[in-house]
Amino acid sequence: MKDYIFSLFLLSILISCSSPSNNNTENVQENTIAIESSEKNSDTGTIVFFGNSLSAGYGVDPDQAFPALIQKKIDSLGLNYQVINAGLSGETTASGKNRVDWVLKQEVDIFILELGGNDGLRGIPTKETKSNLEEIIAKVRATYPNAKIILAGMQIPPNMGGTYANDFREVFVDLAAEMNLPLIMFLLEGVGGNPDLNLQDGIHPNEKGHKIVAENVWRVLQKEL
Repeated sequence: MKDYIFSLFLLSILISCSSPSNNNTENVQENTIAIESSEKNSDTGTIVFFGNSLSAGYGVDPDQAFPALIQKKIDSLGLNYQVINAGLSGETTASGKNRVDWVLKQEVDIFILELGGNDGLRGIPTKETKSNLEEIIAKVRATYPNAKIILAGMQIPPNMGGTYANDFREVFVDLAAEMNLPLIMFLLEGVGGNPDLNLQDGIHPNEKGHKIVAENVWRVLQKEL
């Protein structure tokens, strides 16, 4: 029963992320302001979260979303990094491939790539998803050769077929190995399917859920700082 609930949760979160919300224009404008108006000292590193509604923190206050929690963790440790949240609800790897050029106008020292879930829901061939992710990574490396890139893994329920679900999961594992990237094995580890850690819609992490997601990210990110 627990696995069934977990599968429904993952499917629901992908459904939510697959269609841009009415607030997407506002999200883009907010992200534009965040990136274009950011000012930092030359010795301050920049961490960019590039993803969908999970990174964007749908349904919670901006300071409760896991990228903001990462910033608080960094500040508490006296580390000199600025977090930029470039998450956008409804993003796919294809649309992300087109948007990343604009995002890279902001200097990047660490780039956390959190995309692919929406591809899984739509049944997009895993080769296409992998190719799009490879192109995003290549663009980051071409623009900022010294930037560190972290890949956030995602999983989908077997509703699309067990073979597809397995192949989808392996996209992130294989890509991390082939491109020598640190991998967050599953971004929602410990959160998916737990009603105490999600909003009333049963889809998006609540404040408590984002704290756990932040810890999932931090376990990998801290090694790269």
